[in-house]
Parts: sequence; C-alpha cells; structure tokens
Amino acid sequence: MHTNPTSPPYSSLVAVGDSFTEGMSDLLPDGSYRGWADLLAARMAARTPGFRYANLAVRGKLIRQIVDEQADVAAAMNADVITLVGGLNDTLRPKCDMGRVKSLLTEAVERLAPSCKQLVMMRSPGRQGPVLERFRPRMEELFTCVEDLAARHGAVVVDLYGAPSLGDPRLWDVDRLHLTAEGHRRVAEAVWQTLGYEPEDTEWHVPIPATVPPNWVTRRAADARFAREHLLPWIGRRLTGRSSGDGRPPKRPELLPYEAQA
Repeated sequence: MHTNPTSPPYSSLVAVGDSFTEGMSDLLPDGSYRGWADLLAARMAARTPGFRYANLAVRGKLIRQIVDEQADVAAAMNADVITLVGGLNDTLRPKCDMGRVKSLLTEAVERLAPSCKQLVMMRSPGRQGPVLERFRPRMEELFTCVEDLAARHGAVVVDLYGAPSLGDPRLWDVDRLHLTAEGHRRVAEAVWQTLGYEPEDTEWHVPIPATVPPNWVTRRAADARFAREHLLPWIGRRLTGRSSGDGRPPKRPELLPYEAQA
C-alpha cells in the first residue's frame, strides 16, 4: 500500500469493547481471532510509520465492565483514535435496564472523548432473523443514545446497522452472534472511510449476490447445531452468572507498534 499524502494524520489506535471488537469469529489458523479492529490497524499502520495499536476488548463484557476495566486504561494511552462499541450484550439479556446502560455509555464517552483526537462509535450490525426482531427496540434505543452522545462530544458514528450487506445471515458465523471474516472486512472498510481515508471498497454496504437458499433439511440441521453448540451454553452462562470472557485478558493490552500479520 502506497503512502497517500491526503491520509488523516492518525498515528495510534485503541479499541474498546466486547467480542465484536475482539474479532470473533474471524478465526486465524493459529486459533486466535483477527477481526475488523486488527484489519483497520494494519491498514493505518501501512500509511503511518511507527503506528501503534492496542485492543482492550474482551468477549462477553457488559457496559459496566467496559467502563470499569477498559475506559480509564484507554484514556490514559492518549491515542489519536479510540473506538468504543459496547452495550449490545446488555440489550440481549432477558432483564435489561436501558436507563442504566445509557448512563454507563455516557460515562464511557465522557472519559474517552477528551483523551483522543477522534472517538469512533457505532450503530452495530444486526443479523436478520427472529433474534434481531425481538431485541430491535432496545438496540435502536441504544443507537439513538450513541448518536446523541456523538453529537455532543464530537465523535463520529459508523452506521453498520443500516448497511444491507451486514444483515445478511451469510455474513454471520454459525453462532449467529458474530460476523464472518468477510463481515469483519466490511466493518474495517466502513470505519476506514469514516475516519477520512480513501475508500478501498465503495460497495462494502451493498448486499452480496443472491445464492440458492439451503433446503429444509439443511436449515433444520443448522438450527440443531446452533442450539447444541451455542444457544444452550449461552443460556447456561446466563443462568449461572458466568461470561465467556471471565478471566480472559485483553487481546492487545499495550499501545505498541503494529504491523500487518502475514
């Protein structure tokens, strides 16, 4: 990638959030996850010598945990760009106090916005289907709060929720909660453009070409696998108060020089 003299002068990035920002389910051969934030950092690093990157995101984190465990750490790094995506895990809980979620998100923004040149927030993507429809009112209430906070604090908002391509079930993993590698690539492109970089894919939001849908037997087998491998364990964690991120450290806890990995 060649240096573009018109590229924004960002020399560091800190990503804050949950599994979406950690990179699930963009799986690498060594068993680790890449994700949109790593892809974005690699692109920014290719434009800026000495670029530094930290990713504090941990799967399963609720907005209270993001505020308590990540916000002050990120603010202290004084990065040029901070991405903040959180609160969606809260909206998926059976009992969710949206007033508390919005208050905590406000607290996170008030800590992070003054510490960086550009805070990036998102209207997160939603997979088409019954789960989205059930939780859509909470999600949209959260996104309205995101837009209001961004307007007040000079943040930019990446609209992934309104992108037709990212609602396509084919861009979601078998767990139906996380994007595939192609989905993460499109998110990275969306953030890249929102930050003012020259587009590399002007059609990231365009729906992917139609394919023949799977037959009834294939769909039912996929439903059974989803319930066995993902839904039942998720319910079990909710009932016992556990999280998939319990005891897991951030994927990249320090703001260090970053280069694209092979």
